[in-house]
Amino acid sequence: MSTRNLQLFFICVAIWGTTWLAIKFQLGIVPPEVSVAWRFGLAAALLAGFCVWRGDTLRFSFAQHRTLFLLGVLMFGISYVFVYIAEQYVVSALVAVGYSASPLLNMLISRVAHGTPMSRRVAVGGLLGVLGIVLIFWPEFTASLTAQHLSREFILGVSFTAAAVVIAAIANVYATRANEQGINVWQKMAWGMGYGAVCCLVWALAASKPLTFDWRLPYVASLLYLAVFGSILAFAGYLTLMNHVGAARAGYIGVMVPIVALIISSIFENYDWTLLAVAGIALATAGNVLVLRAPARPDATPRRAEQT
Repeated sequence: MSTRNLQLFFICVAIWGTTWLAIKFQLGIVPPEVSVAWRFGLAAALLAGFCVWRGDTLRFSFAQHRTLFLLGVLMFGISYVFVYIAEQYVVSALVAVGYSASPLLNMLISRVAHGTPMSRRVAVGGLLGVLGIVLIFWPEFTASLTAQHLSREFILGVSFTAAAVVIAAIANVYATRANEQGINVWQKMAWGMGYGAVCCLVWALAASKPLTFDWRLPYVASLLYLAVFGSILAFAGYLTLMNHVGAARAGYIGVMVPIVALIISSIFENYDWTLLAVAGIALATAGNVLVLRAPARPDATPRRAEQT
């Protein structure tokens, strides 16, 4: 992987590994669906202004808007809401384990959607990543299984987590299609996040959730961080990286993010390290090396160069 792609990878991991801190300040007064809508709505408005400043058009054909709509609703709408719903029923460890399967799932969906070859090294690296995340969260994982074994809440949480991961992976197909239609990363994020925000607002209204806002500094500051860093910068890096190296290898970000979050948790929340956690990080890191050192674009389809 080139130096630029490595930079994009680690920027995404660093940002998304810290967003959980900001999300904590989003919980409380404002319903999660509404907070996600404000987050992506603000990001979409900023991106639209950036596109105008760059001279990038925001006018597209019906076919292009259909792609952008599906990208936005899936990646920035339904998938995000499902994650919030899942975490109401199960511990975040289960969600982390679910997203650690992203490289494997992205590779499989790329195979089905584009007929792209499946890389053995990425598959092995992805399996090591899943095993590593399971070991890291094993105490929390087993405690959840013991307390909620086959309960309605546990089944709902697992189901929403699985659905969120699958939907996010399917959204990558439309991100690729948007690129093939000549839509650059800034344009696709501006419209995609806009459509995602509308989706979340409709979801909130359908669920009879109040469209409230919290004007206190912690909420506003965390919202700005999530919109600018967690949405604009991180997704710009992710979508650009995916365009360069393919969805499977870019998906390994989902394995490394929980590790960064744990390191930060050990600083701010006195996380108690265990031998299993250390072993898990070692396995996930080994998988990361396999994935990032794999031959360029083993799981990607030829795509036109994207202006970023």
